[in-house]
Amino acid sequence: MFKKICQLNIGGFGVRKVEIRRPRTGDIEELYQFFRIVITDTFAKEGLAGLIDDIEAEIESKKKYLHLDLDSEGEKRYFLIALAENKIIGTIEYGPASKLIQDCTNGKLRNLVEVGTVFVLPDYQRKGIGNKLLAQMLYTLKARGILEFCLDSGYKNAQTIWKKKFGEPDYLLKDYWGHGQDHMIWKISTSGAYF
Repeated sequence: MFKKICQLNIGGFGVRKVEIRRPRTGDIEELYQFFRIVITDTFAKEGLAGLIDDIEAEIESKKKYLHLDLDSEGEKRYFLIALAENKIIGTIEYGPASKLIQDCTNGKLRNLVEVGTVFVLPDYQRKGIGNKLLAQMLYTLKARGILEFCLDSGYKNAQTIWKKKFGEPDYLLKDYWGHGQDHMIWKISTSGAYF
């Protein structure tokens, strides 16, 4: 089973060990709680806390992805989780490009895998956890012979991060979610992506 330990400076507590590994069946309940905390927080930071149905739909989609991973042993979806002191603090996964990506690119990215579910608990954000997860996912994709991937975001905060990492999006869908709420899609080469 895949497992990696890295040292990160987390908060004012000095260097702590962060473990990155594949999820296990015993992680399901904690991951459910993790998804609820992070997705609710993300919507609130985006000024969308009132969209309860959308929050619930997003949580349910992540639960479904998790079960696709566990049931297929990483073939239909592939998650990595980050833990600090045996607590799940981050996730990332890849799987087939979403219907949204396929539709909004007229099918041009339909054969690519999509990296998503890049979440970090609020107290651990901006401490390098997401970068470590991305780096390990890039390594995994390369090891599996995957040359390109895509990712998308409708969250303004995430879009800012992705633009810093990957430049301007390949697809900009102006006002997709409403006035001033764009959606962005990136197509990224695994050989040129560095975290």
